[in-house]
Amino acid sequence: MDQYIGRLLDNRYEILEVIGTGGMAVVYKALCHRLNRLVAIKILKDEFAGDEEFRRRFHAEGEAVAMLSHPNIVQVYDVSSSDNANYIVMELIDGISLKQYMENKGVLNWKETLHFAMQIAKGLEHAHSRGIVHRDIKPHNVMVLKNGSVKVMDFGIARVMNKSNTLTKEALGSVHYISPEQAKGGHTDNRSDLYSLSVVMYEMMTGRPPYDGESAVAVAIQHINGGAPRPSSLNPNIPEGLEEIIMKGMALDVRDRYASATEMLQDMEEFRKNPAITFNYHSMLDDATRILPAARNDAAPTVAERKAQGRTGTRAPTESMRMRAVPGPVRRTTGVIPGVENREAAAPRRAKPRRREDEAQKKAQEERSRVATTAVVIVSAVAVFAILIFLVALFNGALLDQEKGLVEVPYLEGYLYVEGFAGQYPDFNIRLQPRKYSDAYGENQIMEQTPAGGSKVQKGTDLWLTVSMGPEPPVKTMDNLIGVDAEQAKNTLSDQGFLVYIRKENHQTIPEGQVTRTDPAEGVELANGQSIYLYVSVGPEVTMAKMPDLIGMDKDRAIESLKQAGFVNYRADEVESPRPKGEVTFQSVSKYEEIDITSEVVIHYSKGPAETPDEGETEETAPANTDPVEITVVFPVPKRDADYTLDICLQGTTQAIATQNIPAGSETATVKLSGRGTVWYDLYVNGEFFKEHYVEFTKDGGNS
Repeated sequence: MDQYIGRLLDNRYEILEVIGTGGMAVVYKALCHRLNRLVAIKILKDEFAGDEEFRRRFHAEGEAVAMLSHPNIVQVYDVSSSDNANYIVMELIDGISLKQYMENKGVLNWKETLHFAMQIAKGLEHAHSRGIVHRDIKPHNVMVLKNGSVKVMDFGIARVMNKSNTLTKEALGSVHYISPEQAKGGHTDNRSDLYSLSVVMYEMMTGRPPYDGESAVAVAIQHINGGAPRPSSLNPNIPEGLEEIIMKGMALDVRDRYASATEMLQDMEEFRKNPAITFNYHSMLDDATRILPAARNDAAPTVAERKAQGRTGTRAPTESMRMRAVPGPVRRTTGVIPGVENREAAAPRRAKPRRREDEAQKKAQEERSRVATTAVVIVSAVAVFAILIFLVALFNGALLDQEKGLVEVPYLEGYLYVEGFAGQYPDFNIRLQPRKYSDAYGENQIMEQTPAGGSKVQKGTDLWLTVSMGPEPPVKTMDNLIGVDAEQAKNTLSDQGFLVYIRKENHQTIPEGQVTRTDPAEGVELANGQSIYLYVSVGPEVTMAKMPDLIGMDKDRAIESLKQAGFVNYRADEVESPRPKGEVTFQSVSKYEEIDITSEVVIHYSKGPAETPDEGETEETAPANTDPVEITVVFPVPKRDADYTLDICLQGTTQAIATQNIPAGSETATVKLSGRGTVWYDLYVNGEFFKEHYVEFTKDGGNS
């Protein structure tokens, strides 16, 4: 059992149950006794509680979020340390994470994506205005409430922008949503959050994050290098304007991204008003998700440079070197050593033969260089040719080996998509795109598929199908969805571009999980993107009533009391008992207990005392001055996990005539009592009424 369950923190917060576990903390549902409300409490895990850095970050989360007050950010009520527990008290969210929503729904349509993204951006806008950067925006940290609104939570690695003690030792945040600067451990600001939000939008629209790999390091490197495929290459239904917003937010260079959440929200609002809009963004790198390799200054020398190096022993200047040379006047040189010029002028005849010898030697060296160069070229060509032959052979062999594991994609366009369809194609992972209207395909016919039929792919490849909703009606009206499964009704409406919200209510006849009514009602004309509310049954309404005290009543009167209290499911059984005939001796539900009126109630009533011979006296007719009888009585008691106290009182009194300490796990209690005739007792467990019990005191030591 969890060590915190049942504990009372700060004499105020009673821990009830675990509702979630994260990397650093466990989240519990708790009851605040001071304000009598349910809250969520995040308690730092024991393995981190002794680490000063983790405690600092944990309390920084509480301090950061406590500065914020916005409908799209989870509210923090308290931050404290008590009984060796470091904890944060937050509002209790009734909903699911955006990650769970995406897993249940698959690819979201653009209206849902925009609906969620704008709320997240508004929350970030407020946080950024207070100097708080979240640094861990991901679907897991966004809660979707039942009314369709979202709240950003888990500011566990948030940072106050104007503080200098930033965490530069590690790149924080979940790797699939981390910004490039975080992955490199660099400076982060509000634009890092906008990058992560854009990645979340990318995943909502495509069903997958832009980067994936076998390890966290591999994914982080992809974020650093960029080059994600455009979302429209994975989902052709993405409007161009929304794709531009996503790609601008995911720009590799922070200068190419939105400068603020406010600026991003403005574009989102423009797109919401006009989904056909385009922004024609152009980044500094021409492609905001790609980076060009840096030019090398130390490029390999050319053939001419190698020749010069062979003649002079020094490397000839490359173009990059010449570009780096300091500008200045060019001085012509003659190749003559200073100080010898006059001497050579005085002896021209000796210089001429020497020059002719040098020229001959120079020509010989050039000839040798040409031969060597030709040889190198021929050898290189042969080597390259051999390598090409080897690669072709290797590639063909790999293709042959790979070909063995490929399967052909079936032609599915035109087929009806019915229940169990995916099971007919076990070699593929059937995935569904949002449904679309089509004049060419009837309702439930497959109208598009990716990859195309006839292509060959690896087993287990995702096969995306788009199913037709048939021709688009000229005027869309609300269908009759009463009695339809809520999830099915929601998917049908969402696929048509409507925003669907679930409301739950009791219903006496419609089973749990089915639609009871809709708003708008059946037949009402609908507008594109309209909000629709589905009311879903949670079963019949539960009515509670207090159980009357039936012991000692006549059977008919007891049944009438049950009817008057509202109970409808009762049963009366006749049993052997020394009590008068028809008197109720047992009731399955304790008196005054509040239960559902549909619960079964069982009562026992007496057949009456057994007939005895005329001579002699029965115990009930024994004279009042008959001596009491002491007997050993075995009482049935509740089985508990801990010791407790059993008090035995005469019926109708609260004064205990016997008290027993009952060990944990016991099911009976043995007590010595004395009395005459039949005596009724009330049994109390730890001061609370448990049940009634009667004992027959007979001369032969009888028991109940």
